[in-house]
Amino acid sequence: MKMTVNSMKCFSWSRLAIFTAAMAVLSSCGGGQSGMKLGDDEFTVVAVQSTASQQSTSYPATIKGVQDIEVRPQVSGFIVKLCVDEGATVKKGQALFQIDPTQYAAAERQAKAAVEMAKSNVNTLTLNERQKKNLYDKKIISDFEYQSAVDQLLSAKASLAQAEAQLTSARQNLGFCTVTSPSDGVVGTFPYRIGSLVSPSVTQPLTTVSEIGEMYVYFSMTEKQLLGLTRAGGTLKEQLEKMPAVKLELADGTMYTEEGKIDAVSGVIDQTTGSVSMRAVFPNKQLVLRSGGMANVIFPYTMEDIILIPQSATQEIQDKKFVYVLQSDNTLKHTEIKVSNLSDGKNYIVTSGLKPGDKIVVEGVQTLKDGQTITPITPEQKEAKYQQHLKDQKEGNIATAFK
Repeated sequence: MKMTVNSMKCFSWSRLAIFTAAMAVLSSCGGGQSGMKLGDDEFTVVAVQSTASQQSTSYPATIKGVQDIEVRPQVSGFIVKLCVDEGATVKKGQALFQIDPTQYAAAERQAKAAVEMAKSNVNTLTLNERQKKNLYDKKIISDFEYQSAVDQLLSAKASLAQAEAQLTSARQNLGFCTVTSPSDGVVGTFPYRIGSLVSPSVTQPLTTVSEIGEMYVYFSMTEKQLLGLTRAGGTLKEQLEKMPAVKLELADGTMYTEEGKIDAVSGVIDQTTGSVSMRAVFPNKQLVLRSGGMANVIFPYTMEDIILIPQSATQEIQDKKFVYVLQSDNTLKHTEIKVSNLSDGKNYIVTSGLKPGDKIVVEGVQTLKDGQTITPITPEQKEAKYQQHLKDQKEGNIATAFK
C-alpha cells in the first residue's frame, strides 16, 4: 500500500499530538523519585525515642609475647655454628648457637683428672687412718700421731669435694657452649654471626625468643573511661571478668579473627596523661601476631538512653546541625542539636536539642524552612502510597499512577 507525502505528514503529526497529550497528563500529575510524588506539603515525620546503642572505641596498642626472653652467652668464645635461622619456631631446649668448646672441653678433662687424683688420695689416707686407729687403740702411738692421720684424711676429703665442684663447673661451662632456647617460641634477629667473639658482658643479647602461643596486647584508656567500666564495684578480678571481649585491628586494617580478654589493669594512673595502662591477652595458634607489632584494640561498649536520628534528617549550617521539629499546629521549628563525635556513617547520636517524643522530618529537609506548615505522614503511609503508585503504573492507570 502506498502513502502520499501528505498522508505521511498527517500520520506523523497525529502521533506527535498523542505523545504531547500523554506528556501533558504526566506533567499535570507531577514527577518524582521512581515516578512517584507525594503531595507538595506531605513530608515523612518520625517521633524520636531513647534507645541503647552498641558503640566501639579504638585504642593504639603494642603487641608483646607472653615472654620475650633475651638469650645471652654464659661463657666467652667465638661462635662456630648457627643452629637455627632468624624467625624460626623453636622448642624449649633446642640448640640455637654453638660457641667454640675447645678450651672448655680441656678444662672439663683436667677437672675430671683432678677428681680422680683426689679420690685416690682419699683412699690412701683412709687406709692410713684405719691403721693408725688400730695402733692407737693398742697404745702403740700417741694421740698426736693418730690425730694427724685423721686430719690428713679430712683434708683429702675436702680436696676431693673441691675437685668435684670444679668438675661440675667445667661441665657446666662446656654445656654453655651450646646455647639453647629457654622456652617454646619464635627466634628474633641475630646481631652476632659465625666468627663473632661473644661473652657474658656483651651489650646486645644473642637473640630474643618470644613465646607467642598467646600474645599480650598493651593499651591505655583514660581514667574517666575506666571508671565507666568499673563503677559496678566488686573486686578487680570480678570487674575484669565483667569486661567485654575486645577485638584487634591489625596494621593492614584487617580484623584479627580471634577475640581477646582484658586480664590486667594498672593500679597506678599516669599523672602526666591521666591514662591507665591495660593488658589484653589474645590466642595466637596460627602465629599471625608477632612480638613488637602495632595494632588497635577495638573496645565495645553500650550507650544507654540515647537518641539516634538519621543523618538525612539534619542540615549543617556553619558547622552547626539543625533539624525540623514538628509543632502541634503542624508547623516546623528549625532546631539546633548537638551530636556525639561517634558516628556509624548513617546516624547521629543526639546529646542535646531533642527529647523523647519530639517529631522530626526525616526526608526532604533541604527544601523546608522555619515556620512552614506541612502535612505529616508516617514512613508506613509513605511506603503504602509508593506501593500503590507502583501498582497503578504496572496496571496502566495513567491518571493515578503519578499523583
